[in-house]
Amino acid sequence: MNSVILLLVCAVGYVVAYRTYGRYLGRKIFSICTNHITPANELQDNIDFVPTRREIVFGHHYASIAGTGPIVGPAIAVIWGWLPALIWIFFGSIFMGAVHDFGVLVLSLRNRGESIGEISKRLINDRVRVLFSLVIFFTLWVVVAIFCMIMAVLFDMFPQSVIPIWTQIPIAVAFGYSMRRFPNKITVMSIAAVAMMYISIFIGSYYPLKMPAILGMSPLTAWTIILLIYTYAASVMPVWKLLQPRDFINSYQLFIGLGMLCVGIFVSRAPIVAPAINLNPPGAPPIIPFLFVTVACGAISGFHCMVSSGTTSKQLRTDKDALSVGYGAMLVEGIMAVMVLISVSAGLGMMLRTQSGEVLSGFCAWSHYYCDWAAVQGLGAKVGAFVKGSANLLNSFGIPYTVGTTLMGVFVASFAGTTLDTATRIQRYIINELARESNIVPLKGRHGATFVAVASAAILALSQGGGKGGLILWPLFGTSNQLLAGLALLTLTVYLIRQKIPCKVTFIPMLIIIFFTGWAMIYNITVFIASGEWHLVFIGSIILLLEIWMIVETLIVYANIRKNNLSESNGYSQENL
Repeated sequence: MNSVILLLVCAVGYVVAYRTYGRYLGRKIFSICTNHITPANELQDNIDFVPTRREIVFGHHYASIAGTGPIVGPAIAVIWGWLPALIWIFFGSIFMGAVHDFGVLVLSLRNRGESIGEISKRLINDRVRVLFSLVIFFTLWVVVAIFCMIMAVLFDMFPQSVIPIWTQIPIAVAFGYSMRRFPNKITVMSIAAVAMMYISIFIGSYYPLKMPAILGMSPLTAWTIILLIYTYAASVMPVWKLLQPRDFINSYQLFIGLGMLCVGIFVSRAPIVAPAINLNPPGAPPIIPFLFVTVACGAISGFHCMVSSGTTSKQLRTDKDALSVGYGAMLVEGIMAVMVLISVSAGLGMMLRTQSGEVLSGFCAWSHYYCDWAAVQGLGAKVGAFVKGSANLLNSFGIPYTVGTTLMGVFVASFAGTTLDTATRIQRYIINELARESNIVPLKGRHGATFVAVASAAILALSQGGGKGGLILWPLFGTSNQLLAGLALLTLTVYLIRQKIPCKVTFIPMLIIIFFTGWAMIYNITVFIASGEWHLVFIGSIILLLEIWMIVETLIVYANIRKNNLSESNGYSQENL
């Protein structure tokens, strides 16, 4: 298979899906209405609720949901063959992930910008809201701790990314103030901001900054503490000062990066050297159900429901923007995942220089990274395969290999940073909602809730050296994240049933994701038992029981709705006899 053909087929497919299925969902299922007053306008406070232009919100939303997820997932899943990963990414993003993101965004718009967990209280019952909030809190707790570690590791792996990443902050703040003062000059200011960003990348290429050991702390620990302090400041700041402009700049960086990868694919016309299907790689878990857990953000991810209902719904100016932001952004993430898949299955085969100096190409280069399951474990292996494969593609049209690795290193680190920012802010929202419900006054404000969010993540992250404490619970993240997506689809299905709207568009994806991720969770628990990892057995079992409990509660509510609908129908029929 040639990489150009693969990319063209997927790109055309996504355009067709947006213009057909996406518009069908907007008109017939979620009833997008231009006259509806959005939470950003109704509750405007210039801190969290800020009416914002569509392109700015799109940039924030896309940069937040993209992160490293659509990079790491495909970079692992290709070990089972590029074809199963491609099928799941393409059809999953169209019929599951985009429906999930779009539906949750609309649902939050209809409920004053509340989180999906808080909305489930009214749609189902209060017990479900508590269960949902616990799963969300756990997921975000691990996300913040892990992404601090990921950022620290990336700074250590790519010290040339340090200057560009931290330079983004003053550039974004200046852009945020300028955007509010000169709203009609956003295009010019965007070009200037992105130009400054790429100048900082050029400077970083020649002046890499390696963190030394500080006060007996390892470089990774020092970076983790610095990043935790930064996330606190970023979470309490108004969204227009840092979150929106930084994500907007990063989205431009992403589109430029994807554009360069696209040119590289067309110029190189690199053949795919990875096997189409490889069902039994040494040491790997079974492809089913683990393909559906390994590739999350590129197809469907529970984290997205927290972004849609956590930050994005508080910024949309009009309902009509929800289609491009909710449904469209997920399709663009899908095409990004496809490009990652091409980078690691075709770009990597163009050339690979090993640590011993040996130069490999073709299948030998690919198998150097994917000879067995253990070879793809660890952040370095996953990111390294993507960065080196991408640098080869960029080199095909004249970008030096070393510059290409810098560009891709900054690319990955930038989106890990936006995910970290957004996750911390959403965790603050979740704590705020729980505090209002329980009347815990100190946690109702921005600072108290943010302190709990950051402090809890710090305890987890710093419980092991190098800020790697999040790895203790990381084996549970993939399944708990996907189960969260299933629960969000479950809530959406109840919403559609209550509105007497056909619910197949959410019901079928819900069944698929809950079945396969529940299966993966049970499989993992048996592995944890065999290896004696009882802390993972305990927490994994609790998450699984919470999911089962929520499903049972939902089925009871569904039975009551159906009973009431039948009663109304019978009453109407007898009235008209």
